[in-house]
Amino acid sequence: MTRATSRRPGGRTARNTAAVLEATLAELGGSGYADLTVERVAARSGVHKATIYRRWGGVDELLAAALEQADHDSWTPPDTGSLESDLRALGEEVAAGFSSDDEEGSVATATIAAAFQSPAAAEALRAFMEERLRRCAEVVERAERRGEVPEGTDAAEVVRAAVAPVYFRLFISREEGAGQAAARAARVAAEAAKAGEFRGSPPGR
Repeated sequence: MTRATSRRPGGRTARNTAAVLEATLAELGGSGYADLTVERVAARSGVHKATIYRRWGGVDELLAAALEQADHDSWTPPDTGSLESDLRALGEEVAAGFSSDDEEGSVATATIAAAFQSPAAAEALRAFMEERLRRCAEVVERAERRGEVPEGTDAAEVVRAAVAPVYFRLFISREEGAGQAAARAARVAAEAAKAGEFRGSPPGR
């Protein structure tokens, strides 16, 4: 995956970088990975395609760079005062984000689809989700400090258990009610965590 964005260039280069990566996500959300081309990104961003090819190389590198930049946002997990309600809020946020009809929802859904078509997109998505899990660990760490869950509870596994049913409805069964599923999944995950079911690392990690 490209590390071009880590150089943090300034001036015109920075503006062009932002325009290209924003256009990449907009084209992905609007047309999907199959129709994502450097030419379309160039037309939308106003940056010449030769410049894009020279810096990023192609579509996969563009997409990886765009997702990498998206990983640098200021998002933080909810803090509602209890593990169950924090997990429920997380699940509801996932459901709302993917179900929305705006550009953000389209981009999020198209990114999941792209991960099945492009190894570079899959790698970028894994990195993005790892970072999100790292941030979400705070909801479990707070619960541990409050004494809601045992010391040594695997925060990432608790979060996975809480949001997995939401992703299942969104992308596997294609059922409605992903938001409603978040409440039950949060309750089950929180109760299991309190019972010590998520202490230590899972097999195979």
